[in-house]
Amino acid sequence: MKFSLSFRLTLALLLSLIFAAGFGVIAALIGFHRISAFDRTLIDFWQSRESGGLTSVMKFFTNIGSGWPVIVIALVCMVYLYGVLKHRREVILYLFVLGGSEVLNVVLKWIFRRERPDIHRLIAETGYSFPSGHSMGAFSLYGVLAYLLWKHIPAWWGKVILVLASSALILAIGTSRIYLGVHYPSDILGGYLASAFWLSASIWIYQSVRDYGIPKEAARARKGKPGLS
Repeated sequence: MKFSLSFRLTLALLLSLIFAAGFGVIAALIGFHRISAFDRTLIDFWQSRESGGLTSVMKFFTNIGSGWPVIVIALVCMVYLYGVLKHRREVILYLFVLGGSEVLNVVLKWIFRRERPDIHRLIAETGYSFPSGHSMGAFSLYGVLAYLLWKHIPAWWGKVILVLASSALILAIGTSRIYLGVHYPSDILGGYLASAFWLSASIWIYQSVRDYGIPKEAARARKGKPGLS
């Protein structure tokens, strides 16, 4: 089923507003101390399952959610989009989403200044807690990749695998932060919502500029040239 451009733009804008509202609700619940039971329940659930093997798995996922692993993954994907698929404007969206998500996380952490949990930490971590930088980074990276690669996968089962793999990585990285004792579950949820807002808003801006920001004559000319999609 194909939807009109105006419908897709409206949907992207509506989703961004919904995600922003959801983040606002989580922030308000944290501010009024109304989410402690939720946090405590999930922390107890994961930390009660502590074992050497599970700790190693969770450290692996938390490590691929920051630092050099993320930089390498991001660069490899950017080279693929630019050098193989020749989608240069998609690279701009890709960098806009990743860079903007990082800036947004820094700003939000500075605004809320929530201290990290101090209950049974398995790794050392510094900085403020809300929203989780790992969850925002993972959602932005794998979310925008799923969006950009979706149309290049012809088979429906390939699209399903793409979505499932992206979702699994996002959830695993977020869960690892709870298990390792460096984030509250509400930090993770808030990070997902903040990043979902940014991703949806970025897609709305991208589609608007791509389809309405150039004259029709230029658009027709571009359709006939490879590497300008």
